[in-house]
Amino acid sequence: MITTSRVGQRTLRMAGRTLVVAVAAFLLSSCSLAPVEKRPALDVPGQFVESQEPALTKEAPLDVLGRWKPAEPGDTQPASPWWGAFGDPVLVQLEEEVLGANPDVAIAMARLKQARALTRSAASGRVPDVDVGFGPTRQRTSGAAEGNGDGVPGTTQTLWREQVQVAYEVDIFGRVSSALTAARADESQQRALAHQMLLIVQADVATTYFNLRQLEEERRLLSETVRLRQGGLDVLERKLDAGDVAQALRDQAETELYATRAEQAGKERQYAMTAHALAVLLGKTPEAFSLEPRELGRVTIRLPAGMPSSLLERRPDIAAAERAMAAENARIGVARAAFFPSLSLTAALGHESEELGNLGKWSQRTFLLGPLVGTMLNLPIIDGGKRKADVARAHARYEERVAQYRKTVLQAFREVDDALVSIRTFDERIADLRRAEDASSRVVVATNARFDEGDADYLAVVDAERTLLRSSQSLIQTEGERARSTVELVRALGGGWEAPDIREARAAR
Repeated sequence: MITTSRVGQRTLRMAGRTLVVAVAAFLLSSCSLAPVEKRPALDVPGQFVESQEPALTKEAPLDVLGRWKPAEPGDTQPASPWWGAFGDPVLVQLEEEVLGANPDVAIAMARLKQARALTRSAASGRVPDVDVGFGPTRQRTSGAAEGNGDGVPGTTQTLWREQVQVAYEVDIFGRVSSALTAARADESQQRALAHQMLLIVQADVATTYFNLRQLEEERRLLSETVRLRQGGLDVLERKLDAGDVAQALRDQAETELYATRAEQAGKERQYAMTAHALAVLLGKTPEAFSLEPRELGRVTIRLPAGMPSSLLERRPDIAAAERAMAAENARIGVARAAFFPSLSLTAALGHESEELGNLGKWSQRTFLLGPLVGTMLNLPIIDGGKRKADVARAHARYEERVAQYRKTVLQAFREVDDALVSIRTFDERIADLRRAEDASSRVVVATNARFDEGDADYLAVVDAERTLLRSSQSLIQTEGERARSTVELVRALGGGWEAPDIREARAAR
């Protein structure tokens, strides 16, 4: 009887000889039948229409003027910590927390891991499958199967086998390589989608945070207004007791007080719900999240001078759309390869004996070259038009991806220009609202002075205070919208911009 180690050594030697055949077949592999991918022509401007900066000169290189380069999407570059430009340490802390806590980011990363696993699975088709087996079989055959005729007793036999099996599909017409190309493009698409989800979540955190700060400012304003109106009501009640004012004026003051308090309760509700939303974005329960009050402040981030529209190349959704096109183009090659013969090389080498002790002897060797069932070379003849339909479907899916790509690019330019026009108009509105607030404050001071002197009716005071409240509220709300529009601009640009982008744009002038 031989030892197990000797059996294993001889098995490995046989596997090595078999691999020689597989390697030779590997060298027979040919090119893919996938068509040469052609990106759709896009008329991309060199500058955003809403940018107020001078356009780049016509003599500048085409790449700088905005020629789209979909083959080199920029989503693979390191992410820009764009939130630091707002100068808010609380926002910076929240953005750092969200990276490892948000459920949507975790879902996107899990999908990316799945795509990577599928790529490795597709790549395995380029190397032979090698299996090693060992074990007994017991079989009884009939006399008829042995050629002795019916009625003759059969035989029962126990066989021990050690065997190396090799199977390999020769990629003559590129079916395996096209499938691998498609899998790699799918993986790249999922990576871009994961970056897109991360960018969306980061933008949502910033937007919700600025919304929360805006509501804090409104709560503070309404709280101060309630305090002042309560004081005014107390004064009127004393004057009413002294017979200096009419009951109607006291009732009017009470009406304004409770109307403001009702509005204050509504803002408290909005603040609580916004805080809950921010907590969920950070992967926390509302009970586990709190935020110290802080002024909203002015957000004045602007698009750098002369920024070219080529910055849209960093957008991960555009990169994902481009790679989806590449994947479907490769699948056309997979569908076309079905029209051509497939060559599968199989072999089995090993030993077979009735006694385990004789299993490793040279005289007990066995081999099988070629498939046990079927043939090595298979040529399809008639399938009722199935393969033709598969090719047509692959082409249609590619056309769909092309249309989606064009739509994504157009939508990207729209989002950037929408954000730019919003910022510009909000700047103009904020300037006007500041003037209106200053004027309303002066009117309130003057009207209260006249009322104290008996030269003005209290209704004039109420109207002046109401105007001041609305002006202050509109200013706070517009500043919040300005901050959120800035975040939307950053998101539309794919996560901000870096100094090299600005230098390239200025150097092209």
